[in-house]
Amino acid sequence: MKATVITYGCQMNEYDTHLVESQLVSLGADLVQGVDEADFVLVNTCAVRGKPVDKVRSLLGTLRKIKAQRPLVVGMMGCLAQLEEGQQMARKFEVDVLLGPGSLLDIGQALESNERFWGLQFKDELHEHIPPAPTGKLQAHLTIMRGCDHHCTYCIVPTTRGPQVSRSPDDILRELDLQLAAGVQEVTLLGQNVNAYGVDQGARLAGYPSFADLLRLVGRSGVRRIKFTTSHPMNFTEDVAAAMAETPAVCEFVHLPVQSGSNHVLRRMAREYTREKYLQHIAEIRRHLPHAVLATDIIVGFPGETEEDFQDTLSLYDEVGYDSAYMFIYSPRPGTPSYKHFADLPRELKTERLQRLIARQKEWSARKNAEKVGSVQEVLLRGDAHDAGFLEGHTRGNHPTVVPKAIGASQAGVYPVRIEHATPHMMYGRILDASGEPLPEQPRLNPEAAAVTSPLQMA
Repeated sequence: MKATVITYGCQMNEYDTHLVESQLVSLGADLVQGVDEADFVLVNTCAVRGKPVDKVRSLLGTLRKIKAQRPLVVGMMGCLAQLEEGQQMARKFEVDVLLGPGSLLDIGQALESNERFWGLQFKDELHEHIPPAPTGKLQAHLTIMRGCDHHCTYCIVPTTRGPQVSRSPDDILRELDLQLAAGVQEVTLLGQNVNAYGVDQGARLAGYPSFADLLRLVGRSGVRRIKFTTSHPMNFTEDVAAAMAETPAVCEFVHLPVQSGSNHVLRRMAREYTREKYLQHIAEIRRHLPHAVLATDIIVGFPGETEEDFQDTLSLYDEVGYDSAYMFIYSPRPGTPSYKHFADLPRELKTERLQRLIARQKEWSARKNAEKVGSVQEVLLRGDAHDAGFLEGHTRGNHPTVVPKAIGASQAGVYPVRIEHATPHMMYGRILDASGEPLPEQPRLNPEAAAVTSPLQMA
């Protein structure tokens, strides 16, 4: 069997894709890149916003047409599969295999079945399964928990992924050992709310460390770089910031979603903290990490948001000074309290506010990135950029970075890079040698074309 998995959504979905792909390989399947080559196409779905749902709907329509022309098994997994909306979609588009986020290990049973297979249970054994480490990659994701015990009024995650279940520290460290043995240098700890690790359904689990102590444990493993996502401000503690400062491997990058700068909107979202409490967390982070790189999530146009509420969000930007942000207009999702109880705002109003927010974030990103010009950053270079004469990667602070390939450093790896130019969305620099001087660039096949397309000049 030739199989391919098409993934939408978050890093948790990327991790789940790797888990399922490893299962498919163990069953004897060959993984292929495109639908045209595949006998089995599995779509890993996201249900957090309307746009990825629309993409899945369009793809399933295309796959149904292909099924009418040749033998093809179509599967659907992920958050959307757990919802009635997704199950209706699966019936409409003649999906053969339906797997919820807790049933990914049932893929073998599903493919052996001669009839439609729908596995949608939440299963604890998923947490005990340790997938093989990714091969040939310097980065890896490592799930430390699944599900969420919060009930934000806009969020479908508690419905699709169930209540929070923390993974045992022994399983986490065993998987990390496999990743390090495979050459991984940067690991990102994943969870719907990593700060609540070890406290499931309000109860502290015996023998489980706090998230801060888990960071310290992982930091002693020998891994070079540690990141984590996502954090909920309600569960953030100053000890997390202290653990970051005490553990050299933990990158000075904090993604702390605020969603709104207005207390009125935060109450309607059921976020369980205030603007003032959130800013207290920012102060704690900066007390321990003065040069922390801060990112956030913002939902614009939540039901009931007034212009005054939106101005509170803009003023929060000026008070915090975020390096980057994920910004979305509110997308009503069936099955959430906000969908059921709140009237949506006009789309044109939400779009106009989003454009103003993007402009504000662009100002801050430009200012923050400009401060890095002239500095030396540790950059993990993943491989070729769009122009083959360049490598792309990211700093410890998660800044996208592009450098020319250099003699002696033309492959993926972690290198010191002096930043020479920055835009709101990208930094450009050159790889340095041990003495701090730029390494000589590799010659290009077409120097004139390279001169035109060089990001250092285009920027």
